[in-house]
Amino acid sequence: MPCHARGFDVAQALEHLQRSDRRLATWMRRLGPLQAPEGWQRRFDPVDALARAILFQQLSGKAASTIVGRVEAAIGSRRLHAGTLAGIDDAGLRACGVSGNKALALRDLARREAAGELPTLRQMSVMEHEDIISALMPVRGIGRWTVEMMLMFRLGRPDILPVDDLGIRKGAQRVDKAEAMPTPKALAERGQRWGPYRTYASLYLWRIADFSADAKVKTNRSQD
Repeated sequence: MPCHARGFDVAQALEHLQRSDRRLATWMRRLGPLQAPEGWQRRFDPVDALARAILFQQLSGKAASTIVGRVEAAIGSRRLHAGTLAGIDDAGLRACGVSGNKALALRDLARREAAGELPTLRQMSVMEHEDIISALMPVRGIGRWTVEMMLMFRLGRPDILPVDDLGIRKGAQRVDKAEAMPTPKALAERGQRWGPYRTYASLYLWRIADFSADAKVKTNRSQD
């Protein structure tokens, strides 16, 4: 089986996208080259990343970061996994600001890790991204989008396009100067020309969706 490296050549991706999509290329020149996500170079525990993704769901980056910090302090560790989460009960999670549904999701994640049901980072290195998605979606609270964020920002897979992401759809709308955001199906078709670097195109679409003349404070994402 081929081993998938974490990350890809962003200069090559830049050149490909500018050549393959004139409208996107106009925005790319305006924004300049985007750097590779820092997460590609960091030490990485998939279970920790998924736990953080669960805690970040449906919250602002600032609020979620506060809750994650409280959980880390309560368990006495910067890593969230079966071993450390065993050190805090549900009441303790609630005291940190974790909702009941998210606590159940964290428990399911920890249970599956302890049972050996989750692929390890080494195993993921030889798995195709759709196989990783299929392996992780049975976890309570983990959907396709959540796994796609890990694939993009931690595993550095080059060809991920999160078609259900509103920011991605809004960015595509601005690129094409359309009256409405594309449907996920239409976006998937539109994005075929960006392959095999749809991840890098997605990074631009997020920036395009947020673009304004005023500088903004960086918003934390679950995989930061």
